[in-house]
Amino acid sequence: MEGQSVSLPAPVAKRVRTLAKTQKTSTSHMLVRLIETGLESQEAEKRRFFALADALSASRDDKERERIKKELARLTFGEKMPKIQ
Repeated sequence: MEGQSVSLPAPVAKRVRTLAKTQKTSTSHMLVRLIETGLESQEAEKRRFFALADALSASRDDKERERIKKELARLTFGEKMPKIQ
C-alpha cells in the first residue's frame, strides 16, 4: 500500500520527527518502523494471551489458576481491571 497518507496530531508528529532525527532516518521510515513495532507487539500480546489460556485449562493447581486468571484479566482489561470473584 504505497503512498498512504495519514494525519498525526501535532505532539505525535513532533515526537516522530525527533525520533527520526535522533536515529538519522526519514520521518516516513521512522513511521514504518514504529508501526511495524506496534504490530509485532500486538501479535506477541495475542500469543501470550493464548499461551496463558492454554496454561489455565491445563493447570490443576488452584493458586496457579488464580494467578493465570489475574494475568488474563490484566491483558484483557489493562491495569484497572474488575475484581475477579
